[in-house]
Amino acid sequence: MSRSVVALLAGLIALCSVSSCATSEGDAGVVGPVHYVYAVRDTMELEAYVFLPPESAVAAAGIVIFHGGGWSIGEPEWGFPSAWHFAERGMVAVSAQYRLSDEGAITPLEAMADARDVIRWMRENADTLGIRKDRIVAYGWSAGAHLAACAAIFDRGESTSSASCSPNALVLESPAVSLGGDGWFQRMLGDRADASDFSPDEHVRAGLPPTLILQGDVDTVTPLAGASRFCERMRAAGNVCELQVYKGYGHLFTPAGIPDNGVPQPDPDIRAEATARAEEFLVSRGFMQ
Repeated sequence: MSRSVVALLAGLIALCSVSSCATSEGDAGVVGPVHYVYAVRDTMELEAYVFLPPESAVAAAGIVIFHGGGWSIGEPEWGFPSAWHFAERGMVAVSAQYRLSDEGAITPLEAMADARDVIRWMRENADTLGIRKDRIVAYGWSAGAHLAACAAIFDRGESTSSASCSPNALVLESPAVSLGGDGWFQRMLGDRADASDFSPDEHVRAGLPPTLILQGDVDTVTPLAGASRFCERMRAAGNVCELQVYKGYGHLFTPAGIPDNGVPQPDPDIRAEATARAEEFLVSRGFMQ
């Protein structure tokens, strides 16, 4: 990943604007976003926006959504369209805020801690939210996919909660999972850690959750080689990892021939195919009907 990802994902504000989502109960029966504060850091309240599925008497699977943005820009509203979609399909969807790197006191380490904490919060409040504790999916794109993967791989023991921070499944789009030599990620970390220390592909072990990766083969921001290496190591460790490659497409399903390190221009048909593939994966693993 490079600094260009910041400019690229800034364009997601236009693509994933809050105006594209209902903000109360709509025709589909989805209710949301319902606002919660899942943690407080100094004076900063970290927000979780919950979208509830149509009326159901039984606990549902949950899905937490982490937006991209190079660990330095973005907002939970970018995840609202996805949250609405998954809620419409029967899941309790949470679009989560996390602290953004400022190349100073706040680094991706803080964002990783926030990702772990929101999953713990979902489990601690499972009864209130109507979520099954053993059916929580973490979904993210680009840097957000890194946070989702890290919640499964790295638990630094910073919480006194007995709730696990590891999701039960991962759906990762154009994921930043191979960061050992990534200059932008190292810049965000500063001198607090080495990039390889928090590169998911270098810390795969047995017992990680089943994972689906949705990836373009000509991605110049988070290249296919990194996603392939992560998935190969997952399988070698005995984990489930499915890699769906879209030939002729770059970062976030931008068609080849169009720069994928600027404002994203996802092909709508491939975008729809990727969403359908994610649903197929979640159905096959028992997270969605």
